[in-house]
Amino acid sequence: MNPSSAEGGKLGAARAAAVDIGTNSVRLLVAEVRGSRESPALKTLQRRMAITRLGEGVDESGELSEEAVERTLEVLREYRELADRESVTVRVAAATSAARDAVNASQFLSAAAGVLGTVPAILSGREEAALSFLGATYDLGPLRPADSPVLVFDIGGGSTEIVVGRDGEILLDRSIDVGCVRMSERFLRSDPPARAELEAMEGYLEGVMLPMAAELERLGAGLAVGLAGTVTTLAGLSMGLEEYDGEAIHHSRLGRGEVEEIFARLVSLTLAERRSLMRLEPGRADVIVGGTAVLRALVRAVGCEEVLVSEKDILDGLAIAAALRMPLLGTSSGG
Repeated sequence: MNPSSAEGGKLGAARAAAVDIGTNSVRLLVAEVRGSRESPALKTLQRRMAITRLGEGVDESGELSEEAVERTLEVLREYRELADRESVTVRVAAATSAARDAVNASQFLSAAAGVLGTVPAILSGREEAALSFLGATYDLGPLRPADSPVLVFDIGGGSTEIVVGRDGEILLDRSIDVGCVRMSERFLRSDPPARAELEAMEGYLEGVMLPMAAELERLGAGLAVGLAGTVTTLAGLSMGLEEYDGEAIHHSRLGRGEVEEIFARLVSLTLAERRSLMRLEPGRADVIVGGTAVLRALVRAVGCEEVLVSEKDILDGLAIAAALRMPLLGTSSGG
């Protein structure tokens, strides 16, 4: 069924392919979307992730490198083939922090459009925040607090989105230029990280996060939901997983004390030791200290004692918004 023919704000079933082109990784979700804008339902058919590090060096140079672009396009070709095999009826792609920041992003987006068959939208921080919130909260069910808002934070490679919402209304959204790749490239040069490097990074993050603390406290969120690779990887480490298990990680809990303990452990290890420790996602080992530092600073500023970890994120939000024709970004249809 074509989504535009849905009646009464409801959808029979649309098969959507959503691609998230991030600073650190490129991800694909193929899903069947049903329901309405007020009550969407999503069935995952395929979920893929590849670390391509598109934003490598962007914080310093302001440009996407040829090597990073080619790594990313190679993965996008694989995703296009998979989406074609799944006979999707809706395609949507979005690029986030690295594409927002790079002066040569238009050339990359043109090449990506040729590969994917749809033009990737460069999301603003506000659009990224709204889509992350939608993806993280649509399936909360009884976990959603009855009388208080939900705080969602999405730690990416180049930026972190922080959103507070309740009953479909966004009460606060912030996009801040701190992420696992950006912090690692800007501050961490030694292996393992030197104390002075860690102190400089922690001081910077505290300065970025603390100005939001009073406003977040005033909103009084009853639940904090953490998204993206840093958070899910730390949850897997905390659970002692030998390999990545999205079902086990989804809606698990990560305590503030656990974050502190894992951070202290990670900063004492060399990159080789972190790769060995992180068998479930070794490609993230070189940026996990930076990402964990962002999470640590965030939970300290917010004052939350635990985080609900979500496998559902901006990808799910993209698929839902595209299939239900929600006015967040442009989409294209076609098999």
